[in-house]
This record gives sequence, structure tokens and C-alpha cells, in this order.
Amino acid sequence: MYREYRTIEEVAGPLMLVRDVDDVKYDELGEIIMPTGEVRRCRVLEVNGSDVLVQLFESSAGLNLEYSKVRFTGHGVQLPVSREMLGRVFNGMGEPIDGGAKLIPEAVRDINGTPINPASRKYPSEFIETGVSTIDGLNTLVRGQKLPIFSGSGLPHANLAAQIARQAKVRGTDEKFAVVFAAIGITFEEADFFISDFKKTGAIDRTVLFINLASDAAIERISTPRMALTAAEYLAFDCNMHVLVIMTDITNYAEALREVSAARKEVPGRRGYPGYLYTDLATMYERAGRREGSDGSITMIPILTMPEDDKTHPIPDLTGYITEGQIILSREIYRKGYLPPVDVLPSLSRLKDKGIGAGRTREDHSGTMNQLFAAYARGKEAKELMVVLGESALTPIERLYAKFSDEFEARYVNQGFYEDRTIEQTLDLGWELLHILPKSEMKRIKPAILDKYW
Repeated sequence: MYREYRTIEEVAGPLMLVRDVDDVKYDELGEIIMPTGEVRRCRVLEVNGSDVLVQLFESSAGLNLEYSKVRFTGHGVQLPVSREMLGRVFNGMGEPIDGGAKLIPEAVRDINGTPINPASRKYPSEFIETGVSTIDGLNTLVRGQKLPIFSGSGLPHANLAAQIARQAKVRGTDEKFAVVFAAIGITFEEADFFISDFKKTGAIDRTVLFINLASDAAIERISTPRMALTAAEYLAFDCNMHVLVIMTDITNYAEALREVSAARKEVPGRRGYPGYLYTDLATMYERAGRREGSDGSITMIPILTMPEDDKTHPIPDLTGYITEGQIILSREIYRKGYLPPVDVLPSLSRLKDKGIGAGRTREDHSGTMNQLFAAYARGKEAKELMVVLGESALTPIERLYAKFSDEFEARYVNQGFYEDRTIEQTLDLGWELLHILPKSEMKRIKPAILDKYW
């Protein structure tokens, strides 16, 4: 049995001080038993001799210090895991909220997990088809990769997240594919959108949803992504599945971290975020990947809204250092009505060369990707010149590039949230657009490939 303490000294907001406690560890899970029999959970934030500072997961309203008891469980926050999680909806603490029965766990795991040992990591090399041309064709996602989406407030990143969750698949294999979706600090309306979208399209059958609402406690927000990753690790490395983890919105997670840090009176770092924000994000992101000796894998797409669309803000800045590239959504493209509004030029997948080519996608993929990228960049420059000098100042070839730029955005970037394009359709569309330019401009495609596909 756990020892119970009646030594609650004070409560200040979500924090509570308990005195004369022994053998309690940092990050341990505690339970507060109210006089009514109600149980609320807390987590140890600080141990100072026999004094313990804990943070409550639920609100501290109605807490009677004199008659309430505290007991510590001897372990951190844990998640019961099972194959039966697929098709279920949980809250940020891993409790079912879909009206279904409680899980019968096959195992119970600590949510802090263990990052993959670099020596036992397998190199990401298999193409994942998302059905989105701007990702598949130009910034290819590879199995085991961490590829974040940088968005801004008001941009439709939720729709893009739902589209990728619905459409993503590993081609050429009949291996099991699952999606673990963590919604962090979202509104009730957004939560309803994700649940109903997955149910309507049938994607829920292969999805595990963890939903943490904006009205839930900040400390629960810190646990939600770790709950999702613990479920993903079980499905990937115990059940040998390909798992795609989508997390939205990492900015809400970092805000919760800042709130807890301020409550603990820690010295703030950049913009008030704790100095360990980089380490903290890395402990989550580095749980993605592939392990030697296991067929399963975890591929991660964290989504974050950049405050004031600022790429140098600490959250996108540090995320960019840890992950292998970024997909950036553009307000300018969104205003033109093109969906999903991916800004191709600053977006980058550092592993895109590893998952493409003959046997994976198609032999012409690498050449067309580089050619489309170069042509679009030159077309954008021509459009800027046109604004300053007028169209008459452009050479005939520059006008063709400007036309290419418009067509590329209208047909390649713009595909809506319910069109699922195969990689062949994406590559064929790329060739179609390149025909706007003369064959002599195809300087980035090998002559043999150009002759075959032109």
C-alpha cells in the first residue's frame, strides 16, 4: 500500500506544497484524495529535503487542505498500451473519451520512453506517399523522418494534418500502417473536426487519437505528445507497424512548458521560454526513427504555428535544428485561394534524395524535382521584375517563366484537401507544366531521361 500524507501546507493556483514526505522522486505521479472520495492527480515538480512541490493535473478548486490526503505511486505517468487502441479516442492523459470500454492493457509503459540509441538507428530510406504533390514531388517524406510543418495562425494546417493522416501510406508493401494523432491545446471545434473527419472517411480504424483541449490543465498538455509517442513506440516496435505521428500544435505545448517553468520560478531564456526548451523538444522528436532488428518505424510530422509568422521565433527555430527539414505554409498563397498553401521555395526535406528514384518512386523523380524547383524560383524572380519594370521589359523567355510560375501554383500547389494524387500523377503533372518552357531550358534533367519522358 502507498503511504498517505495529511501534511498539505499550501496551494497556490496549480501548485501544492506537501511537507514531511519521504522517499519521493522527481516527476513521480501522486494522487490527492478529497474528503468526498474524489481523486485528483498531481506530478512532483520539486523535492527539497522532506518538502515536495507538486503540480495538479486538474483544478485546485474546492480543495480542503485539512481533510485532503496525498499519496505517491512510486512511478511516473504511465500509459496502458494495447493493439486495441486503434480506432479509439483518448484525452491527454490516455483515458478513453469516445464512450467505449476501458482498454485491457497488454503492457504499461512510462510515457517518457527512451530515445533510440544512435548506434542502433537504421537510416531512413523508404518513400511515404502522402498524396500531396508539394510534399511527395518536391519535399519527399521518408519513413523514420521528422518533417515539421511551419504554419501561421489562421492558416489551414489542421486540414492539411487531417489530409495527411487520411492519405499517407507506404507503397509497394502490405505491411500494417497506423496513424497516431495528438491534438495539443486545441479548441472543442477543432477536436470535433478531427474526430468527425476521421470517422467520416474511415481513417479512424487505423488511427489512435489523443485530444487535449485548450480548457485542460497546462500540465496535461505536456503529457499529451508523450502519451502519443508511447502508443506509437508500442505499435511500431512491439507490433512491427509503420506509424505516422502527427502532432498539432507544438506551440501550445511550448506555451504550457513556459507556464510550468514560470510557476516554478525558473530563470527564463529567450522570450520567456525555459532555457531547456531545446533539450525538451529533442527528447520528443528523437523518439522517431527506425531501429535495428525491428520492422516497425515511427515517422513524425509535428505542426506548429509561428507567432507573428516569424521563422526566427524560438519554437520554429529550435524545431528546425532538431528535425530533418520543414514544410512552410504561406499566407500569400492562401490569399490566392490555393490549398494546401505550401510555400515551395523555403520548404525543405533534407532526406528527400534518400527515398526517391527507380524502384522507390520513378527514375525521373530527382531530375524533375530539381527542374521544377529551379523553374519556379526563376519564374518568381520574373514576376518581381514585372511588378517593378512592367511586362514589356521582360525577355520572351522570362515571360514564359512567369507564366510557368502562375500555372505551377494554380495546378501543382493547388489541389484541395480531398484530392489524393499518386506519385505517378504528381510526376506526370510536373512534366506537363515543364512543357510550357522550351526543351533547351531543361538543364537539370539527364539527357537520357529527358528523351524518354519529354
